[in-house]
Formats: sequence, C-alpha cells, structure tokens
Amino acid sequence: MSPLFAIAMLLPSVGPAPGVDTAAVAIAPVTVSVSLKHGDDFHRQPVMASSLTVEGVGEGLISEPKDLSLWVPGLLHADYGSRMTGSIYVRGLGSRIEQPAMGLYVDGVPILNKNNYDFDYFDVRRIHILRGPQGTLYGRNTIGGVIDVQSLSPFDFQGVRFGAGYGNGNTWQARAAIYRRPSSKFGWSLSAQHRATDGFFTNIYNGSHADSGHSSALRFKVQARLADRWTMENTLSAGLVKQAGFAYAPWDEATGRVGPVDHNDPCSYDRFNFVEGLVFRYSGDRFNLASTTGLQYTDDVMGLDNDFSPRSMFTLRQSQRDHAFTQEITVRSTGDYGGWEWIAGLFGFARRVDMSAPVMFKHDGIDELILGNANAGIHTVFPDADLLIRQQSFPIHSDFRLPSGGVSFYHQSTWEMGRWSFTAGLRADWEQTAIRYANSAEIDYRFTLTMDDYKPLPVAMSGRRSRSFFEVMPRAAVLFETGAGNLYASVSRGYKAGGYNTQIFSDIVQNRMMNDLMADLGVYFDGAQSYDVEDAIAYEPERSWNYEIGGHFHALDGRLHIDAALFWIDCRNQQLTVFPPGKGTGRLMSNAGHTRSIGAEATVVYSVRKLRLTGSWGFTDARFLDYNDGREDYSGNRVPYAPRNTMSVQGEYKIPLRGSLSGDITLGVGVQGAGRIMWNETGTISQPFYALMNATAGWEHDGFGVSLWGRNLTGTDYNTFYFKSIGRSFVQRGKPLQAGLTLSLIL
Repeated sequence: MSPLFAIAMLLPSVGPAPGVDTAAVAIAPVTVSVSLKHGDDFHRQPVMASSLTVEGVGEGLISEPKDLSLWVPGLLHADYGSRMTGSIYVRGLGSRIEQPAMGLYVDGVPILNKNNYDFDYFDVRRIHILRGPQGTLYGRNTIGGVIDVQSLSPFDFQGVRFGAGYGNGNTWQARAAIYRRPSSKFGWSLSAQHRATDGFFTNIYNGSHADSGHSSALRFKVQARLADRWTMENTLSAGLVKQAGFAYAPWDEATGRVGPVDHNDPCSYDRFNFVEGLVFRYSGDRFNLASTTGLQYTDDVMGLDNDFSPRSMFTLRQSQRDHAFTQEITVRSTGDYGGWEWIAGLFGFARRVDMSAPVMFKHDGIDELILGNANAGIHTVFPDADLLIRQQSFPIHSDFRLPSGGVSFYHQSTWEMGRWSFTAGLRADWEQTAIRYANSAEIDYRFTLTMDDYKPLPVAMSGRRSRSFFEVMPRAAVLFETGAGNLYASVSRGYKAGGYNTQIFSDIVQNRMMNDLMADLGVYFDGAQSYDVEDAIAYEPERSWNYEIGGHFHALDGRLHIDAALFWIDCRNQQLTVFPPGKGTGRLMSNAGHTRSIGAEATVVYSVRKLRLTGSWGFTDARFLDYNDGREDYSGNRVPYAPRNTMSVQGEYKIPLRGSLSGDITLGVGVQGAGRIMWNETGTISQPFYALMNATAGWEHDGFGVSLWGRNLTGTDYNTFYFKSIGRSFVQRGKPLQAGLTLSLIL
C-alpha cells in the first residue's frame, strides 16, 4: 500500500458514515485489544481525534512519532536534538523539558518517562491522537491530549511480515514478525526491527556525522482467552537507541545566517528501555472490566558539548535509571441501563529516577565564565592583580534521586436522550514528588595580590525537598445528532504536574563558588547571581480550562467527511523552559502567570472511485496574558515554539492493473506546512511559515509491495529549533530532501 494513502487514513477522524464500505482501511475485528476508555468510534464522541491504521505504519512515511507532525491538525512534534529531546506542541501547549503536553499509552500502559516517547513504530495496529485535555479519563500530563498506540494482535493477523527500506543519508531499516494462533483461545507474536542512518549533517570540527545513529526494537506478545468471559494479554517491549544527535549550528540573529555544526566534544544519546504490560479483561452482561499492570525501566545517557562550539568550555554527561510501576482498574457498563452509559476507574503509580549529571568545566570555560567575570571586577579596584585557578578542568558533581507516586479515581457518565447525549465526568488526582540532591565542586585558587600559594575552595550542597498536589479534573459535554453527523460542545479541565528542576544545579554551584570567592577576597565579581534553592528548583503545576465546539459530518453518500472545531484554552502557570540570566550553563522549567490559546481545526476527506483527497488545517493564537519574569513584561506576546498554523493537503489515486501484470499502482502527492513559530518570549525572532512536499509511487500484489517515496522534495530550508547557550544563538536545521525505496512482504 502507498505510504501517502496510509497517512491519509490519519485524517478522517469523523469515521465512515453508517453503511459505507470501509474494507479498504478496516482490519479484522479485535476481541481483546480495544480500549475500554474510548473504543475506536470517535465520530460519535464529543472529541477531536485522528486515527492511523495498520496499513502504513512502519511501511512508509510514518515510522516514528515525529512523522505525525503536521499530518494531524495543530500538532507539531519537533524534530531536533536526539530521540530524547523532541517536544510536542498542540493547541499552543507544550514544553521542551520535563513532561510533554500529551500523554502516551502503548497497549494500555501509560509511558511515564518522556525520554521513551520517541520510539520506532512497527507492526502497529492503530494509533489514535486525541486532542484537547483528556485528564478526566487519562489523568496527569494529558493537558493537550493523548497518543494511544495499539500493537498488532495475533488474533487480528496470522502469518509472517517482512519489510525493508533504504534511503539517502545511508538510511536503512529492516523488520520481521511472526504471528501464530495455535488455537482459537491462544495466540502469540514476535516482532523485531532495526534502523540505522548516517544522518544529514556533518560536524566540520572532525568530519563526523552529527546526526547518525541506529535503533533496535523487539516485541513479544501473548494473548489468551482464559475462560468464556476472561482474556489475558501480556506484551513485553524492549528498545535500544545509540546516536550522535544534537546537530546544533550557530545562528546570527541579525543576518539570519546559519553556520555549520562545529563542536569539539562529542554529543550523543544512548538508551535502553523495556515496558512490560499485563492486561486482564472480563466481559460481563452488565459491565466490562480491565486490569492493566505496567512495569517500565529506562537506562539512558546523554552526552553534550554544552557550548556547541570548537572551544573547550564545558560538557554535560547525564545518566539516569528510571523504574516505574503503574496499576489501573477500569470498569465500563455494557448492559441496558436505560440510555445511561458509564465508566469508572482507579489508577496508581510509583516511580523512582536516579540521576547523575556532572558538568565538566574546561579551560576556556574557566577562563571566560569564572576568571573573566572575576578579574573584570578585581581590575576595577586592583588593576595589576589577578585571580588564578590551578585546574585546567574541574567537575561540578550533581546526583539526584527523584521519587514520585500518586493515586486517582475517575468516573464519567453519558446519557442518551433521543438525538441528544450528555456527558459528565470527574477525576480526583493526588500526587507526591520529591528530590534528594547532592552537589559539589572544588578548585584551588590564588589571588596574586595577597596569596603566595593556591588555596582549596570546596563547595557542597545537599538536601531534600518534597511537594504534594491534589487536583480535580471535571469534564462536561453535549452532543446532538443532526442526521448528517453531529454537533458538540464541551468544557474540560487540564492538568500538568509540577516538579523539580535538575539542570539548574550547575549554575547554583558555580554561583555559590563565585560568591564564596567574593566573600573571601572582598571583591565584587561581575555576573555572579544569588539563587534561592527552593525558588530555583521548584516549578508549579500547569492548569487549564478548554472550551470547545465542533462537529463530525458526512455527505454525498459517505464520500465526504468533515471534522471541525473551535477552541479556547485558558491556562494558568503554563510551564516554560527558560535560561538563567547572563552566560548561565543550565536551564530550568518556569511558570508563566496566565496564557490563553484560541484556535480552529478542520479536516476534509473526499473519496470517489479510486481517488482520495484529504486536507487539514490547524490555527492557534497562543499569547501571554500575564507574564513578567522580573526582567521584562511579555504580556500580549506570542507563546514561543507553538506553531500558529499547521496544514496538510494530499491526493492519492489507485490504478488497478489487469493481465499478466496484476495488482494495484498507487500514486500520491502531498504538501505539509507549519508556521509562524516564535522562538522567544519577546517575539523578536521566529521561523516563518514553511511547506514540505512529499510524493510516493507504489505497486502491490498478493502481499508484496514496493514503493518509491520522497520527503521535502523541493529542498525547503527551515529551522526546527532555536535556543541560547552562554549568550550565543543556535538552531537545528530541518532535514533536506530525502528519498528512498520500501519493500514489504506478507505471507
């Protein structure tokens, strides 16, 4: 099947009209895998959702989460840095560090570590992308929506699946899977995939590939009908990532010129993780029940040349081990309750992260960030005196333990009254989070005016902080069936948990060192800051109200489907990533006082005979209503990193062949775009709107498929990310033209 056709399946979130033949996109009925929370029929629910079916995942243009960007209205999953750092923005909400604005569920298990969000899509049955707050049913960190990934089941498919592909950048992938159902009550599957690339950017310092890498993934699934009413599903997934990453290039804000990637210390990201999910389901006459248990483990290491330059300033090596446990019990009505449907559940989690994040100051960093600031102040009083440091490099040690846990209860009811349906729900969520920190550094210094020899200066700090949060997340909606679809209105509460910053501790220790030197020498150092640890490391929860009206419509005997919605989001304490003043080495999560997002989404799908046309558009105007960081008032400015527009237009045409060369040829072409994207709170720099052209041509016959595909065929030049480090501006460029060949075989 054509990759473009598969991607087009994302967009008709209204679903097919009653009676319309959906054989082209449907798969076998699922008996053990459908989510109790939402099912698969979104066109009868008061929510905006997009779905991608099994036909194209892993076989074409959708192979990882970042590929979903722009295909889904209002969604931007930025492609920059590494597979640790991609950020999700939707409806003006998002963040670059800590937890994303959208939750991720894989086979019913919530993924708690955002570092695991970017994983390979292969042998996936269906992906649902729900937009707008989903906190009532899904809880914390779903303030912008939920991505629900369901892997293929041996009860859906039996046989063997192979796939391989190759593209420019020496990019290749291979996958294989076997699905067996020895009896009507038992099935198992084993699937694996490997991907590798040399990347598209070169580090001119040593000629290395700046964004090369490879990844491997394995999934083993067992499903069984234990009794007439009981089923079991156990899925074990494991993944390995090793990549260079962080292909950041210097950017001249005045001229807009982007320099080459040029850094002397290596940048890398390595990750191993596994997720074990065990689901028991009971199907009764009056209710269905599901118990979902999840175990998650992540071991990853990020290495950074933190100044991203050929100078020896400072580096970061952050390693962490994350253990997490989740348990959820969900009950949903199935019997005749007189037009009343309900769902209730109990959810709990426990998590512990052990992190080590030492920053290594090197000689250029010591000279500029410490001695440069210190001697500038000293020379105003003692022109011939200098502060000296014996070491050519020294580490700032930072070790953390971050335990957290929580429990929540939720209930949602829907009443059907003729053409009307009314929904009301509530979730009560309690969470506690804590941080244990131990940070230290030591240098030997000498003040030439008064000291004949070097003197040690140790700096150490340690402590524990903890916080708890309680949140109530209500939801209410009304839906009216028109005969040609439906109209709905909803209001819902969104919530994103608060927590603690870790990446600011190197700045805190560095400034304590400078302040201790000032106290010892009696001299003021330019650039020294004073931090209140409690204020610097803690950030508040983000809360929002989402007001939405929309509808799902069909016409022309089911050939035309339309999704459309208007929304208003009122957000308090929106979480933003900021950098400390001056030439700081860290970054931290902060809170804007008050923001609002207003916007619109629309998707139109038209199918006639062998032609399918799809278009989607998302508009968001996200602004600060009240935000003053103590240095500047940003009220009225646009929220950075959230795209103002996203769009996608594509067409696909299928040509059936006859005679000796049978099968189907599929041709497709599409354009996706995003912008304008503000890069800072002041609104002075931005990425203008850009568009990317994609195309595909494929042939399929008797389970064998071959397709040629291309992305960014016009070679559009654009940036995917902007930031500052020690006062310098950097960007990551978008990937250039990409083209390749994909083969698939189903036996």
